[in-house]
Amino acid sequence: MGFLLLLYVLLVAAAAARAPAVRAWGEEGHFMTCKIAEGFLTSEASAAVKELLPEWANGELAAACSWPDAVRRQMPWSSSLHFADTPGDCKFSYARDCHGTKGEKDMCVVGGINNYTAALQDSSSPYNRTESLLFLSHFLGDIHQPMHCARIADLGGNTIVVHWYNTTKTNLHKVWDVNVIQTALNRFYKDDLSTMINAIKLNLTNEWCKEENQWAACYTRTTTCADKYAEESAELSCPAYVGAEQGSNLEDEYFFKALPIVEKRIAQGGVRLGAILNQIFSGKSNSRIQSS
Repeated sequence: MGFLLLLYVLLVAAAAARAPAVRAWGEEGHFMTCKIAEGFLTSEASAAVKELLPEWANGELAAACSWPDAVRRQMPWSSSLHFADTPGDCKFSYARDCHGTKGEKDMCVVGGINNYTAALQDSSSPYNRTESLLFLSHFLGDIHQPMHCARIADLGGNTIVVHWYNTTKTNLHKVWDVNVIQTALNRFYKDDLSTMINAIKLNLTNEWCKEENQWAACYTRTTTCADKYAEESAELSCPAYVGAEQGSNLEDEYFFKALPIVEKRIAQGGVRLGAILNQIFSGKSNSRIQSS
């Protein structure tokens, strides 16, 4: 096991010792995205993914999808790869927006997805294949969270302080990362992540079934379509600011507008991650989602 992967095990163990039973979005959103992706993998792709996973993941991709967040301090260069902020025009332009804080080219979540997809496709790549898999899987979650492609002026909503149901002081970015999912889990899913995942899977076979094939349709062996995913999130980020001014209190009106978007973006991220991993490891398109 590499040093950084071992470090992640220790960080998770320390967090578990002091954390409440319900996990923060950093784990929840990514866990759901990757768990949905697992259900779309072909048998060949599933075997290849399990072969690359660290032992502590116990053969479960979803269990390892938050690793890139845990090692951001140890890998400071990776921070810019988690987002692709824009000037706030509801659009994403790779040439304009995909850069690091010091202007480094290709340093955004789109560049990260492209880079680690290419690394997994190239057996001669110098990149660690396990780390490449975990970065790619994580970034597919990040790019589908609208506030990861929001206004650069407020760091994707991080500097907009709001209150959630007049009880929790938070910020607009964290509302989308944490509060919406935790409130949904508490209200509708008895604080059970598996129940929420199954509800999203049910929508994939019902409400979204006609859209599902289109979500991953543009992915080929030579393109990840990550630009498109960032464009979608940039467009969705603009209405996310409505009614969420500095110091505002967000309650049911905001929650019930945000929740369907959050759940659909998790589903889209899972379907698309499954498609990418299938193409990398088996050269095939998605198989139908499997039951858990």
